[in-house]
Amino acid sequence: MGRRNKAAEEDQNAIDLTPMLDVVFIMLIFFIVTASFIKEAGIEINRPEATTAMLKKNANILIAVSSNNEVWIDKSRIDIRAVKGSIERLHAENPKGAVVIQADDDSNIETLTKVAQAAREAGVMDVSVSTEKK
Repeated sequence: MGRRNKAAEEDQNAIDLTPMLDVVFIMLIFFIVTASFIKEAGIEINRPEATTAMLKKNANILIAVSSNNEVWIDKSRIDIRAVKGSIERLHAENPKGAVVIQADDDSNIETLTKVAQAAREAGVMDVSVSTEKK
């Protein structure tokens, strides 16, 4: 009988970890759901400076134009003729999103204009150019 009482006493003194694990999983789900995921265009660029720069919060379609006039969307290089289709696809995923063009300081204005025109033709009217604030 002494052994049986000792085993029963050890079971009563054991800590139940189930509620703690439930709390940890709920916190994990909370952080995953509330995290904001930032999409990057795919390359590092040197943005031009501007004194009239304004912060834009709902910019979900980022397009980068490199110094040698390559266009990058979602970390992949895109031909200038395929920009409109890519913007249409991304705009269908998020209709409220705006297009932000991150043009390198040394890029050609013609490429920037073609990308902006492709965004307008894809149905996105909220198009802006990313700059560094002075």
